Amino acid sequence: MPVLNEAAGLEATLEALQPLRAQGADVIVVDGGSIDESVALATPLADKVISGGPGRARQMNLGAQQASAPALVFLHADTRLPDNAVSQITTALARHAWGRFSIVLTGRSRWLPVIGLMMNQRSRLTGIATGDQAIFVRTATFRYLGGFADQPLMEDIELTTRLKRMSRPACLAAKVVSSGRRWDQHGAWATIRLMWRLRYRYWRGASPTQLAKEYRDAR
Repeated sequence: MPVLNEAAGLEATLEALQPLRAQGADVIVVDGGSIDESVALATPLADKVISGGPGRARQMNLGAQQASAPALVFLHADTRLPDNAVSQITTALARHAWGRFSIVLTGRSRWLPVIGLMMNQRSRLTGIATGDQAIFVRTATFRYLGGFADQPLMEDIELTTRLKRMSRPACLAAKVVSSGRRWDQHGAWATIRLMWRLRYRYWRGASPTQLAKEYRDAR
């Protein structure tokens, strides 16, 4: 779990993972330089809390290096897994090299159910997943591919594009619950237009560094 100044909701997210820890899952939190209480809140609720430089791809790679399990799950700090996540992932990875969950978005905007549905349908049609959907992968496969590319944006798109070349994902119907704060804060349709524009430009070969700057500026 990559974290950067997530104190407001981090404790609740990690509390929800405690039953999975009881089933044998390790929770590894990688902090990217938080200036709030993220590290202090995570320490009693995680198996490992690691401090590193900022950048979601770098943080997730660092966490994966510390993992010893045969499967990895990359979970955002504002996303909660379903209760049966361990058995769902174990079953899926018996037949697939990687996969993702479906998603439900929570928040104020009345468009969030539609956005979540669109994300699930897009992922099923394209075989590409986003980090909001809790990507999971066999550890050996992740390390064979060299992990996430060291880029500041679209690291999830880049990784799952490479994974897709190896095999189609397991598209689980079970849903993670993720915060719709991005759409609430910046407007649902404005955020949709921004993300599709950035994805289109990334597909056309634009630099992730430039796209990340435009993303920050737009927010």
